[in-house]
Amino acid sequence: MLDRRSFLGSAAAASIATPLGAEALTSLPLPASGMFGKDPDGYWAALRAQFLIPADVVNLNVGTVGSSPRPVLKAIFDGFMDTERMTQAGSEDYPIWGYGAWEAYRAPFAAFMGARTDQMAILRNCTEANSYVANGFDMKPGDEVLISDEEHGSGEMPWMLRQRRYGVVVKTFAMPKPPKNAAEILNRINDAITPRTRIIFVSHISTATGVVLPAREIAALARSKGIVSAFDGAHAPGMIGVDLNDIGCDIYTGSMHKWLFATKGTGFLYLRDRQVMDRVWNTIATGGYDDPARMADRYMQIGSSCIPTLMGLNAAIALANQVGMDRIEARGRMLADYIHAGMMARGAESWTSPDPYLRGAIATVNVPGVQRMELQDWLWTNHKVRIRGGNPSKLRLATPYFLSKADIDRFLGLYDQFRKTKGLA
Repeated sequence: MLDRRSFLGSAAAASIATPLGAEALTSLPLPASGMFGKDPDGYWAALRAQFLIPADVVNLNVGTVGSSPRPVLKAIFDGFMDTERMTQAGSEDYPIWGYGAWEAYRAPFAAFMGARTDQMAILRNCTEANSYVANGFDMKPGDEVLISDEEHGSGEMPWMLRQRRYGVVVKTFAMPKPPKNAAEILNRINDAITPRTRIIFVSHISTATGVVLPAREIAALARSKGIVSAFDGAHAPGMIGVDLNDIGCDIYTGSMHKWLFATKGTGFLYLRDRQVMDRVWNTIATGGYDDPARMADRYMQIGSSCIPTLMGLNAAIALANQVGMDRIEARGRMLADYIHAGMMARGAESWTSPDPYLRGAIATVNVPGVQRMELQDWLWTNHKVRIRGGNPSKLRLATPYFLSKADIDRFLGLYDQFRKTKGLA
């Protein structure tokens, strides 16, 4: 066993042998756009090389967290190297003063999401944004929030806390598994609305099943009844194209560290206009929280900022724009359809909607007899394949654009092998 001095010495020697971040800072050229038409497989393989994920690792769990590629990591590391010199021109320039509006980082992301800069607050993650909404939305005891039975814990639990402390009512509707079409979801929402419903809070893309809910239609339904519409969009940025102002929702939250491959610790809160902002109280407060002229910026004032993470966010947006969201979305859907078909051929029960409008880059199936956690651990420990799901037998298979069909075929073969070892084949 190493004592403290020996450990520190060995750690120092290791850091000299392998400079911190050297691999991430090694630039690789991005594929030219014209390569896609001539050699699509080569194009996606060149993008795969931008990620530090070893070649023998298959990540079917981007739905939990993505891997930041080289351009993003380089922007982060360069940002720290620059800002931590503490040689800024102004006496209160960042990092001395970390409470700015940071429009240089809000504006590109707002444009990427079809929003204005003054509608967008960049926060630390979707959980923080959801808590802002649940804790801050103006409600009285007995007022109802309507959510689905497929909400992530960070979307559901803030409302449950509000219910326990202040007596608001959390009402739940059951999502079809799977929904045949958008009308089936809309009818269930409409049937669950009561005269006391004040806000509808649902995922844009279900974390449980990957179903892409009809956000525009849900927002229109809410508006027709004088109800505020709010969406948890943790999975949407970087998976599908999103135009928030076209959707017409009042509130939208999300994360950038999943499908957009931005820095961990980046999330956002979108509020449509001042009328909506006037109904959502700040629940983290510092100077400027009560200045309505600041619009969404006042929800960003949560203490000292970490600007290098936002530099990484800008790099992630630039990469997504260079590849093109139309191309990314089509690639993710194609791969999800491919893995879904493979699982259907193996007798799985589909929780993925048959409606193409409700499908994204997540395929979810139920495989009775297979213990999800046992399969998940076996795949990772023995074969370096990551999946996620739900107990006892649900598998959620996420298909980011950098995967190949060969990666999916490898998973399918291992799934067959696991079933044989358990006597299920």
